[in-house]
Amino acid sequence: MSKERIILGVDPGTTIMGFGLIKIVGKKMEFLQMNELLLQKYKDPYTKLKLIFERTIELIDTYHPDEMALEAPFFGKNVQSMLKLGRAQGVAMAAGLSREIPVTEYMPKKIKMAITGSGNASKEQVAGMLQNLLGLKELPKNLDATDGLAAAVCHYYNSNKIETGKSYSGWDSFIKQNQDRVKK
Repeated sequence: MSKERIILGVDPGTTIMGFGLIKIVGKKMEFLQMNELLLQKYKDPYTKLKLIFERTIELIDTYHPDEMALEAPFFGKNVQSMLKLGRAQGVAMAAGLSREIPVTEYMPKKIKMAITGSGNASKEQVAGMLQNLLGLKELPKNLDATDGLAAAVCHYYNSNKIETGKSYSGWDSFIKQNQDRVKK
């Protein structure tokens, strides 16, 4: 593993996509950026997916991350919401994979546990801990940006462990690990 690396964290969503970037120098974590892509004004779901893909590519081309961490959709009762979130996550993942960026996904509870020590922490608790950890002056109005940043920090904390969840280094890797999802 190189001495310096950049991690892009993404919290995919079809209303707001949050993202954050951190830089690792040695064993020190530095805040680079966090923001959100606001999608509520777009009615067409395919336009939203296109914008998620384009913004993710833009982030990759600007910051050249070495790794990408995504928050995996949590299991909810509304099937339509799950489908929309899964599509948003898939589009963000495809953007990373198209640029040969290794992608790892984390369940929300795992991210919360990594940041706060509690898998049941609130968005506000996660944001507050990130503010302390990274010396952030202020927090965004919507906490989707801090959720994306939390995915990146979680990945950094878990990167030295053997198992980090599902991880793909490219399309070939994804296909090998997901034979049951490939139509023949």
